[in-house]
Amino acid sequence: MKLIGMLDSPYVRRVAISLELYGIPFEHQSLSVFSTFSEFSQINPVVKAPTLVLDDGTVLMDSSLILDYLETLAPADKKLLPPAPAARAHDLQVLGLALAACEKSVQIVYEHNLRPAEKLHAPWLDRISGQLLAAYSLLEKQLGDSDALNQATLTAAVAWSFSQYTVASVVNAEAFPQLKRLTERLEQHPAFKKYPIE
Repeated sequence: MKLIGMLDSPYVRRVAISLELYGIPFEHQSLSVFSTFSEFSQINPVVKAPTLVLDDGTVLMDSSLILDYLETLAPADKKLLPPAPAARAHDLQVLGLALAACEKSVQIVYEHNLRPAEKLHAPWLDRISGQLLAAYSLLEKQLGDSDALNQATLTAAVAWSFSQYTVASVVNAEAFPQLKRLTERLEQHPAFKKYPIE
């Protein structure tokens, strides 16, 4: 398998770390949707990261859909989502919040880095910043003092690291002690260290 995309994307990074935890061998091809757009488009014309190219040539995209497929390949002792409906619903709730935090962080980054300064729209930035903080406030409550390593905590930690890397001025780390502690612990795991934010 080939995983296409840059590790500065939380979506690419969560797939890379998950593949490592599943024990599924893969090759990582670090292509950018910006600077290597043309090369990326030869693999996936949609140019969406992450893209996963399976051994038979099938092209999957969108981190959640890729991980849904990979979960079916994982042996029972390496699965990252619980099978019981109530436990899975809880983890999916956490995942939804973590992915919302990723999305809002990316929107803030794009707003500042891709839009000319004179065209920044303050009400829009205020709105997405509020959504980002709401997602982290709810995550802080949902995760509590969890020490588990599963898809929910993995994605929450990847999201938190991304936000601290890109929009730390919006998200005060000291206001979210549980998320900060969980992320610091998971970032020491070999799978996280193998695939750091680039």
